[in-house]
Amino acid sequence: MQTGTLITLALYFLLMIGIGLFAWKRSTDTSEGYMLAGRNLHPAVAALSAGASDMSGWLLLGLPGALYAAGLVEAWIGIGLFVGAVANWIIVAPRLRQQTEEMGNALTIPEFLANRFPDKAKTLRVVSGLVIVVFFTVYTAAGLVGGGKLFETAFADILPAGGMSDYMMGIWITALVVLAYTMVGGFLAVSLTDFVQGCIMVVALVLMPLVVMFGPGGTAGGSIEAVAASQPGFLSLTQGLTFLGFVSAVTWGLGYFGQPHIIVRFMAISTVEKVKVARNIGLAWMGVALIGALGVGIAGRAYAQRNGIVLDDPETIFIVLSDLLFHPLITGFLFAALLAAIMSTISSQLLVSSSSLTEDFYRLFLRKHASEREAVNVGRICVALVAVAAIFIARDPNSEVLGLVSNAWAGFGAAFGPLIILALTWDRMTGAGAVAGLLTGAAVVGIWIALGWNSDFINGQGLYEIVPGFIASWLAIVLVSKATEGHKAHA
Repeated sequence: MQTGTLITLALYFLLMIGIGLFAWKRSTDTSEGYMLAGRNLHPAVAALSAGASDMSGWLLLGLPGALYAAGLVEAWIGIGLFVGAVANWIIVAPRLRQQTEEMGNALTIPEFLANRFPDKAKTLRVVSGLVIVVFFTVYTAAGLVGGGKLFETAFADILPAGGMSDYMMGIWITALVVLAYTMVGGFLAVSLTDFVQGCIMVVALVLMPLVVMFGPGGTAGGSIEAVAASQPGFLSLTQGLTFLGFVSAVTWGLGYFGQPHIIVRFMAISTVEKVKVARNIGLAWMGVALIGALGVGIAGRAYAQRNGIVLDDPETIFIVLSDLLFHPLITGFLFAALLAAIMSTISSQLLVSSSSLTEDFYRLFLRKHASEREAVNVGRICVALVAVAAIFIARDPNSEVLGLVSNAWAGFGAAFGPLIILALTWDRMTGAGAVAGLLTGAAVVGIWIALGWNSDFINGQGLYEIVPGFIASWLAIVLVSKATEGHKAHA
């Protein structure tokens, strides 16, 4: 590892910790400050924070790796995600910002659901809190796997033989830096670091494909066509695409409605009127980032074939190109972009999990009258506990980022997606319907994964588990709500 790369990474880590210390001085005196930054986020910060926490290492590892291996047909995932994000900003964002404040100034999604359906308040808080903690622990593990892969690929053999592996060192360094600024600075630190990280990510995703295509030994001209000739259909959006494969790819967008770490940003925007500004900024950022990720995968495959490079793990293409094509200082910046994608998501997930454990378990069952300072400190302890559990899950170096992310994404999308949409838009929904939808969505996804049916989807053949889970959850909410409407309790 070149000295310049290490210098750039060290500066990046110091910047993240510095932001955490700044936020610690500004917004950690109360639960609302620690968990929602006092509901006073600037639209640009909220937008890039939502985008950066959404995309994670999947944007620079999973998606380019899928395109590298299978071709342009994998772009349907990105298309589905963009459409889903547009719908999320239009349907959920303004309503959630308004209603969470009106209904008891809810600080977490479970608390909002409890206030919306007071007859099932405790059940909703417990069940939704459990779903959040379980799936976010898996999701956080996916991010740590990305950090481990970066260190394993780029920092190979920097540790003495017989000690900790480069992979595990990557996991621990990633986790410790995230813990440092998340535990200290709370939601404001997470949001501000996400803003900076979002800027770094989009610059890297614009820079990388351009250099790969037009730099020395680049792929502009016949190289991409050569890949298409050797692998027919590589540049086709439909080659080898089955009906189930198409449905599974585009329905990734359904997951947006139920991702607590994304929609919690909507709750923190300073005013409802500024949601539209945040939406425009966020979608512009997302469009550029997705196009850049597609470019990394396609151009990276052409570059590798032209130069005789063989990758054992396609998900490392961004890392390999960063190391091969750039000055060490720029390589460090690109590695920082990858860590930014990973850490922005991990920090958001840790904080949402911590908030749920604090507000929906500790304050609900153990210390109902806990002081604000006590609640903030308990939240910090919970951040560390979830991180330790995620490290344990991520310890297998053969884990795939895309596979772990797809499972957690489906779990949230099916459990919370229909629940959030209908809670915000359908007055006839009941508390019993909410509980039924939450349990049904989570159960269907869990059973689908337990039976191994998700492996067919990952291999491009079967149906993504979010589809049956989302449909089953929606039906459960509607049917149970209609059946119990006459018994609906009034707050």
